[in-house]
Amino acid sequence: MKKLSIIGVLSAGLLLSSCFGTTPTAPAAGATPPPPSLKVSVLKKQDLTVYNQFSTTLEGKQNVEIWPKVAGFVQEVYVEEGQKIKKGQPLFKLETQTLNQDANAAKASVNVAKVEVDKLKPLVEKGIISEVQLETAKAQLAQAQANYQSVASNIGYSRITSPVDGYIGEIPFKIGALVSSAMGQPLTTVSDVSEVRAYFSMNEKELLKLKESMPKNDKNALDMEKAPRVSLIMINGEEYAEKGKIAMINTIINSTTGSVTARADFDNKNNLLSSGSTGKIKIPTVYNGAYEIPQTATIDLQGKKLVYVVKDDNTVTTMPLDIITTTKNGFIVEKGFEEGTTIVLEGVSKLKDGMTISPVK
Repeated sequence: MKKLSIIGVLSAGLLLSSCFGTTPTAPAAGATPPPPSLKVSVLKKQDLTVYNQFSTTLEGKQNVEIWPKVAGFVQEVYVEEGQKIKKGQPLFKLETQTLNQDANAAKASVNVAKVEVDKLKPLVEKGIISEVQLETAKAQLAQAQANYQSVASNIGYSRITSPVDGYIGEIPFKIGALVSSAMGQPLTTVSDVSEVRAYFSMNEKELLKLKESMPKNDKNALDMEKAPRVSLIMINGEEYAEKGKIAMINTIINSTTGSVTARADFDNKNNLLSSGSTGKIKIPTVYNGAYEIPQTATIDLQGKKLVYVVKDDNTVTTMPLDIITTTKNGFIVEKGFEEGTTIVLEGVSKLKDGMTISPVK
């Protein structure tokens, strides 16, 4: 009897469990999973500025090499390396003893020739000698005077002055050194750095892009006066406070390098920039009414960039990009989209045309 009662209790417990217990329900076969929730963005036209950078080398407005016009020993050096000087300020004096001797000899020749002319004049007037002899003497006097002037000029060249305002560079020749115009390096260099010129190079593609972005004048030539101001990134990575202007673009492409040279000018009133320094030029290009497409929103297909556009029914379809240029974040596009178009920003690698998504803005 006890065994039967226990079996009865267990049977009753199982019956109650089957009546009131919950059992997980398996999903019906063939059920469609919900569409993925993906972040999207609505395209809006905006004015975008993109900067192109080019390595540059700085030069002073004028870098004048100082060469001696006559040979001689350096007798005096009136300036120091790095010194700021003015136009016409004395720089060097060369030894002129030999030149003075040559000048004395030339002066003596002038005097002799003049005495000869003075002696012949009355003889010609009296008809004792012919006019030809007097003219010959006058020619010899003129030659002697020319020789004297040449030597005198050379003496003047022994005193060397600065042709421009600027700063003195290295002075490799000290007092006592023998110098001449045939030596391998100049006495020094005077650099005018009140304005510096930043020279940089670009390839054909970059040149074409720059010329397309720059304003033109009535003759369809580049208008440098209306060109955008450029920035200079100095060697320490900081941006120079003064903006510069593009002053020259050489349109003749170097057949060897395939590049062209351009120049931007910067004021240097605070003398912060030095001739010979390096840095980078930043040239802005403004795209009016353009779209910036994030790189994460694009896919590659046979060498082309595409994005997924969201339709009104939340299905997606691919659309190719007509890319003008690239940015740090993505690509700039001007054509091919209507303002207000919605594109998918994430998970695009797993999408296919016609798929439905749940847009998240």
